[in-house]
Amino acid sequence: MKALICLSVMALLLVGCAGKTAYRDSCANQLDSAWKELDLAKAEGFAGTVSYSKALSLLTAAKTQQQFEGYQGCTEKSEKARFYIRESRAGR
Repeated sequence: MKALICLSVMALLLVGCAGKTAYRDSCANQLDSAWKELDLAKAEGFAGTVSYSKALSLLTAAKTQQQFEGYQGCTEKSEKARFYIRESRAGR
């Protein structure tokens, strides 16, 4: 009986750890791409736009979430930041 309980607890712990990595790769890829796009937008002279500022603040928040293993939020913020970077480069 004790072995069954221990096995159940171990299984729950492993499932809990696996859930934290669901968006890890997506977060890292989106964040990396967004920072590169932001640097390109800055080089093209779009650093003063409102959309650029929004993107920069979203990327800062996404990086913070990545460090605290909030990978889903990191992915969402990075995608939103990439939208604002495209808007910035379009002059909006």
